[in-house]
Amino acid sequence: MCGRFVIAADANALQQAFHLENVPEFSPRFNIAPTQNAPVITNVHPKVLSFYRWGLIPSWSKDIAIGQKMINARTEGIEDKPAFRAALRRRRCLVPATGFYEWQKRDDGKAPHYIHLTDQPIFALAGLWEVWRDAEKQELRTFTILTTAANPFMQSLHDRMPVILRREDYDLWLTQEEVPADVLRPLLRQYDPDAMSAYEVSRAVNRPTQDSPELIQPVA
Repeated sequence: MCGRFVIAADANALQQAFHLENVPEFSPRFNIAPTQNAPVITNVHPKVLSFYRWGLIPSWSKDIAIGQKMINARTEGIEDKPAFRAALRRRRCLVPATGFYEWQKRDDGKAPHYIHLTDQPIFALAGLWEVWRDAEKQELRTFTILTTAANPFMQSLHDRMPVILRREDYDLWLTQEEVPADVLRPLLRQYDPDAMSAYEVSRAVNRPTQDSPELIQPVA
């Protein structure tokens, strides 16, 4: 799964990495947690950096709390899942990141590790987004991050990993047209394990209130 991620980049870096035209002020984030707002690039506004709440709430849901259970969406059979099938066809997004955290189970507890790519400093996780309206018709825009089975590199840390899109696949993922699931399926594959790196970090990252550059420093 993917329960925390990092964007150790400012607005200018994101603008250049994703060829954006409209980028609001943004400070680097080192511990983005579920239910927090995070930057996304949607297929409706592919040149704009938007801020949506992490944890997808389907438009038909009666309870906002469901979003806490929908921070990730498994790619296996996603085209048949009521919460995700419409979004997969029509509402896709890139979730910019410079890394993410995963916790390795050990005898002394779960040890957090910071995972990043060695072939590109800023990359995109595959996401889906939705618009939910409360009883007063107030809109809330939310997103989820897609996950797949862990590649050989990630298997020592967890059995799942986020879907990291290749740059050449961004345009298809962000098309405004409705796209059949069988066309999108090849994009939802594991990332090259040889292009990934990880190291253990401080358990201070366990607290969502912590958000500082020290969190992505390796522990001694």
